[in-house]
Amino acid sequence: MNGGILSIGECMVELAPLPGEGDYRMGYAGDTLNSAWYLRRLLPAAMPVSYFTAVGTDAVSDRMVDFLAQAGIGTDHVQRRADRTVGLYLIQLDRGERSFSYWRGQSAARTLAADGDRLDAALRDMGTAYFSGITLAILPEDGRARLLDRLAAFRARGGQVVFDPNLRPRLWQDTATMTRAVMQAAAVSDTVLPSHEDEAEWFGDADPAATATRYAHAGAAEVVIKNGPGPMLALSNGDSITVDPVKVAEVVDTTAAGDSFNAGYLAARTAGAAVADAMRLGATLAAEVIGTRGALMTPTTALPPNG
Repeated sequence: MNGGILSIGECMVELAPLPGEGDYRMGYAGDTLNSAWYLRRLLPAAMPVSYFTAVGTDAVSDRMVDFLAQAGIGTDHVQRRADRTVGLYLIQLDRGERSFSYWRGQSAARTLAADGDRLDAALRDMGTAYFSGITLAILPEDGRARLLDRLAAFRARGGQVVFDPNLRPRLWQDTATMTRAVMQAAAVSDTVLPSHEDEAEWFGDADPAATATRYAHAGAAEVVIKNGPGPMLALSNGDSITVDPVKVAEVVDTTAAGDSFNAGYLAARTAGAAVADAMRLGATLAAEVIGTRGALMTPTTALPPNG
């Protein structure tokens, strides 16, 4: 993989708990933004990492765009909507496991795919497009179809499309709509990065191999199955690869575990690493992230000098 990476989705205001009772820190996060953050920290500066979304024109939206820019994430394709603002979520923790409360009904990001020409312009100079099931879930049906259509055209021109299903049933009108849209997205993707626990619950997959096979049959050349503390499985151009995850001494906060794994994997593959090595780097980064509070941190995990 080469060329810049465009991450597509929703950045939200995050309220994350601090050690003091009732104390929270305001930040910015969201699944595809989390991955963009870690991609920027892993990849060389010469490799562009940009974000495609929509925000408001209010002060909190201005601060969000400034945050992205200061993080080194390209903001040229962040759309501004005067009649909307950004979404907000609050994290609650119970022994390291997180739950979320959301306020995103008027999120500008719901309109991110309203203009197909903007999508085409954002994708034009990129080598890779990255999106998720949450990206799909927040869009109206016509926006969802427009995004997948533009990604299919991007792939046909030689671009790489990477998709994390990131199944969140609460965001969808019903399970059937969610599973149908996820498989439509897989059909336009080169690489799919699902989590087996979610896939087993909502698709009925008996094991990671069943998940990998289903996505491969949909058209993905490379499927990497995150599997919690269990062995990870990849199916790459017909080859099956198993890698054990990194042991974590203490799970502090699992927020962004999958997002950071995706970033580590994608960064390593972009740099030319083999699938197994990319899986190990993704797992190492995820283990570091879940040992700290919040979605975003400055990792010590890095690409090896030879990529």
